[in-house]
Amino acid sequence: MEKVLVETSARHIHLSREAVDVLFGKGYELTKKKDLSQPGQFACAEKLEVVGPKGKLKASILGPERPSSQVELSLTDARAIGVSAPIRESGDTAGTPGCKLVNPETGAEYELTEGVIAAKRHIHLTPADAEKIGVTDKQIVSVKIESERTAILGDVVIRVSEKFAPAMHIDTDEANASCAFGTVYGIVIA
Repeated sequence: MEKVLVETSARHIHLSREAVDVLFGKGYELTKKKDLSQPGQFACAEKLEVVGPKGKLKASILGPERPSSQVELSLTDARAIGVSAPIRESGDTAGTPGCKLVNPETGAEYELTEGVIAAKRHIHLTPADAEKIGVTDKQIVSVKIESERTAILGDVVIRVSEKFAPAMHIDTDEANASCAFGTVYGIVIA
């Protein structure tokens, strides 16, 4: 049995260069607030409003910029703003619903025609960590999270890259359901 750190990935936005230019001004550079567990990834000081047919909510921006913009919400968040977000791997946004992104400081708006998802739960691993655990890229596993509300989460996709640091990412709905607060580990059931 191999353990992996379980991290809660709260609602967030990934922006393209085009979206940054529209929302903050041509050539604007996002402000790094803090580094995240995945190498090269960071939370930005800037926040945006995510607007759907039934409401809006504030979300953090994660950097660096991406080739295309996307919004990752929990299913509860998506329902609250009236968007039917499918469960997808990050980057798999074809045919997904869109939303409006608004800079609350300036009122600048960016219409996202697609890109709203509920991120599929996943585990980032280096090739060496994957070999140690006995799993491969894109393999689907289950993970037992031991807490006050022990839970087994199925349909967890393994993502392997030299660029990753070992960590499982779940959204706020999943963290709340399994009491995965603070430093929590999951046991990979391959």
